[in-house]
Amino acid sequence: MAIYLVRHGQDEEGYRGGWSQRGLIEEGIRQAEKLGKYLDQHRHDFNIHRIVCSDLHRADQTAAIIADKLGLPFQAFEDWREMNNGLLAGIPHSLAEERYPGLYFSSLRMDEKYPGGESPQENFMRIKETFTSLCQDQLAVNDHENVLVVTHGGVINIIYHLIKDMAWSNKNPFFPAANTGLHKIEYRGGRWELTLENATPHL
Repeated sequence: MAIYLVRHGQDEEGYRGGWSQRGLIEEGIRQAEKLGKYLDQHRHDFNIHRIVCSDLHRADQTAAIIADKLGLPFQAFEDWREMNNGLLAGIPHSLAEERYPGLYFSSLRMDEKYPGGESPQENFMRIKETFTSLCQDQLAVNDHENVLVVTHGGVINIIYHLIKDMAWSNKNPFFPAANTGLHKIEYRGGRWELTLENATPHL
């Protein structure tokens, strides 16, 4: 039994991410197509039966391309979104710096919210609850099936900390998560373990 995590394909640079609804650039579309083709060619190895994703456009778009290649439906959920950066979502870096000078994810206190958004602590708890729920669902209902989750770098980073039993903060370095990189979490000996980290054989 496994959970595969995938970061969305490459999106537009020069803008604040978070809850931005900006989509993939051409390179991001090609990355998603390559991953979908690779998963299809090795479908017996991956044994993916369902796909879920963040409902932000860059993740939803990536999931749709992969789902089409695999001939599977997919479901999009707000819970799998990146950090809610409120009023900064999707605006150009220059405008963000002008309106909110020095305001970045790593500059927030753990209990300090983005204007119109959430705090790092709220972000962490949302992802922890969402991931825990998925793990429980896999154990209870889909014990012989694998799920693919298309989400974001920040989300994957939090999950790495949870699996590795490491304290998380918005000041921590990020674990590598390339666009459309594959991460595999398997249930072994009564616990979930990372068995594949940031793999990009399709690229």
